Amino acid sequence: MKRLTIFLIFASMLTSCALENMDAIADRVFDLARYQLVLMDSNLKDGEMPRTIEDGRLAVSDIKWWCSGFYPGSLCLTALYTGDPLVATLADKYTHFLDTLSRAKNSHDIGFMLNCSFGNHLLLFPAAAEADSAVLREGADKLAARFSPITGTTRSWDFGKWKWPVIIDNMMNLELLMKFGTPAQQEMAISHAEKTIENHFRDNYTTWHVVDYDPETGAVRSKQTHQGHADDSSWGRGQAWALYGYTMMAVQCAEKGYSEAAAKFKMQSERVAEMLLAKLPDDGIPAWDFDAPEPALKDASAGAIMASAFVQLSGITGGKFSRRCLAMAEKQIRALASPEYLSKKGEDFGFILKHSVGNMPRNSEVDVPLTYADYYFLEALMRITDK
Repeated sequence: MKRLTIFLIFASMLTSCALENMDAIADRVFDLARYQLVLMDSNLKDGEMPRTIEDGRLAVSDIKWWCSGFYPGSLCLTALYTGDPLVATLADKYTHFLDTLSRAKNSHDIGFMLNCSFGNHLLLFPAAAEADSAVLREGADKLAARFSPITGTTRSWDFGKWKWPVIIDNMMNLELLMKFGTPAQQEMAISHAEKTIENHFRDNYTTWHVVDYDPETGAVRSKQTHQGHADDSSWGRGQAWALYGYTMMAVQCAEKGYSEAAAKFKMQSERVAEMLLAKLPDDGIPAWDFDAPEPALKDASAGAIMASAFVQLSGITGGKFSRRCLAMAEKQIRALASPEYLSKKGEDFGFILKHSVGNMPRNSEVDVPLTYADYYFLEALMRITDK
């Protein structure tokens, strides 16, 4: 009888978990986020941004780190969802720590830095929209200054052996040009996305990480997967950037009236999605590299980015494929909202998700919380609940 009672309790727990809908999951996660992000503030000094956890300690960055926009962005999203005035105050504070970025030396990551922070701040504080938009337009000018009409792309890194490196991550920064750039700058974004289709993708729609161009001729010099297992492997977060980037470009081009480009980018996002739907494991959370030797660590950041992209893609495609995309997003969100990935209240210095992988080949940020995992997870929840 005791065994039967235990079994029934366990079965009841499983049924309860299975029945938790997306609204309930979002409410639960944003309640946690509200607490954790305030806790994070208590662990930071003025001008510091959270980065990860190293050797049991909070690792921070200055505002020039490419991830500096994610903590302010998470605060903005959480304030928008919960209406919490304290979180809104912190969102304002940390967003304005980044004021000088739009006037600093240009960076290929300016879209991550400004669009995730100021782009959400202007939604949270409509009265500041004019000032926020000015910062974002100035940031778009900085990114556009990195465009070459010869390669048809914006340059990524300013270091290393490459001559004109373009990383798949840079698809994400194009959103800044599309939303806040001039028509000429929007054309730059479209050119970059088209060139990336042409040169970054393999026949199976997986992507290399880095393509290096000759800045004088525009010819491709080399292709690599710098942060993956091998040059010919499918780095998990790189595939996530590709899915998100092309879905975003399809949406932005449609909104701005570039119908031909919108159709092209929608098709590319669908092809990348088909590839991922076939490769992803049962819980939807990818390994840090799909081709890494087993057992390979999972990367919650890649899962969160994909989940947000799958929700958006499900809204612009149709029929059974749309339902498959949404089902995968729900699967990934449920996994990330489970005890396996979700931090407990008061732990992890205020991070929300555990088990992300930054740069495995350099043994940097391995199996730790990362700010962009938190941001895209919250964004996925906002999107799937239509908040």
